[in-house]
Amino acid sequence: MAGRSKRGFAAMSPQKQKEIARRGGQAAHQKGTAHEFTPEEARIAGNRGGKVVSSNRQYMAEIGRKGGQNLGRKAAQAFQNRENNHNNEHSNERGEINANST
Repeated sequence: MAGRSKRGFAAMSPQKQKEIARRGGQAAHQKGTAHEFTPEEARIAGNRGGKVVSSNRQYMAEIGRKGGQNLGRKAAQAFQNRENNHNNEHSNERGEINANST
């Protein structure tokens, strides 16, 4: 598809696409042909999607690694914040001036 310009819906701005889709959804509801998932249907659809995604073990390993890295960063940041707060409290007790508190 290299070298071809976008046409129709794909050429529209995201806002324009959203507006058209919104109108279509409203029309379907007014007409009575819109489908609304029951909780059971939604559960089944989510389960199917989860099975498809989790079948790709390489992808699952990748997102697991990213999650673990983010968790580690957050834990390190929380530890650093606790250390800074602890040091600030003790320096204030000693009457020291803290550059971070100004």
